[in-house]
Amino acid sequence: MFNQTALFGAALGIAEPVYIERIDFDAVQGELHIYMNFRSGVRFACPKCGRKETPLHDTVDKTWRHLNFFQFKCYIHMRTPRTECPECGVLLMTPPWARSGSGFTMLFELLVLTLAKSMPVSDIAKLTGEHDTRLWRIIHSYVDSAYGKKDMCGVKAVGVDETSVRKGHRYISVFADMDMREVLYCTPGKDASAIGRFKDELARHGGNAENVSELSMDMSPAFISGASEHLPRAEVTFDKFHVVKLLNEALDKVRRAEQKINPLLTRSRYIWLKNPGNLTAKQRQKLATLSRENLRTAKVYQMKLTFQDIYATIKDSTNAEIAIKKWLSWAIRSRLEPVKEFARMLKAHLAGVLRHFSSKLTAGTSEGINSHIQQIKARGKGFKNIRNFISMIYLEMAGLAIPDFPVAHSR
Repeated sequence: MFNQTALFGAALGIAEPVYIERIDFDAVQGELHIYMNFRSGVRFACPKCGRKETPLHDTVDKTWRHLNFFQFKCYIHMRTPRTECPECGVLLMTPPWARSGSGFTMLFELLVLTLAKSMPVSDIAKLTGEHDTRLWRIIHSYVDSAYGKKDMCGVKAVGVDETSVRKGHRYISVFADMDMREVLYCTPGKDASAIGRFKDELARHGGNAENVSELSMDMSPAFISGASEHLPRAEVTFDKFHVVKLLNEALDKVRRAEQKINPLLTRSRYIWLKNPGNLTAKQRQKLATLSRENLRTAKVYQMKLTFQDIYATIKDSTNAEIAIKKWLSWAIRSRLEPVKEFARMLKAHLAGVLRHFSSKLTAGTSEGINSHIQQIKARGKGFKNIRNFISMIYLEMAGLAIPDFPVAHSR
């Protein structure tokens, strides 16, 4: 004979002395309510020290949102005991299906965490019928707890990059373990003090700034100053991705100036910023046409491709230095101020640029991390709340020990 309380009890993992007292279905509201109770005269262990057979002080009626039963919301209710321990005082017992202080069952919370890795929290709120503020509390709680246990004692090679929270809005600095390819720390701002905060956070997780021997970053004066003060033993590598980005900016300045006197360059911006292999057929055709014109922009584009070839073909710092110095001479003779400005900056930071060829800190690691962060930002349609943005980065990219929602797999 069908026993619905036994079925739900088995599904929820309920064990004596706790039992399901009754199950109510509200057809009007579309809600399933499961009411728990415990056997009379039972004593529970102290939730804090574990002392057994602790006297019962009183009970508190508690409710937890559980996973939906088909399309219906499901709630668990329980007359929850408060124990009176001679050592710890009066404490509320946490049932096995919930986390202390939460109004959700752990299965519901794990579902939220799993969905948050692939869809916006606002969409999860619509799906579950819960306010997104409550869902963010779940995410923050698990992320904060797991991040607090993160071990950074072996960190030696670090990459730091900046990214905007929303387009054109506030920035955060993201520090990554270049060996493990995972995020270590995120902090608001992109000034020198960000590196100081990373140093402090590293220490809180068992790491040591003295052990950081390699640091990959862009040519930001603030980062350079912060690295010198807070990570003095680290050899600085200026990330290839950022160096080429600065050259692209110089190229675009030349294009914009030339476009004012040459309408052929109208709507050609992305052609010059892309590499030839990434162009569409239409863009390649237009590039071929523009390349036959005597354009300053085309000249700088060729300079960019030549500069990128240094990174692609040269594997040692000695030959890289020869090639880059030859390129710098070409750039200075170009008589194009944006290119000359880039060349002067490159020359001033040549040691860090050349370090790339010996440290072997791959730009692919930084670029991959940054690309994943941009996906998180796009999925969230930008983040008004910096804490939410950082929590999502940690959830997906910090290698935290956060449990996944249990899914049955067929064999």
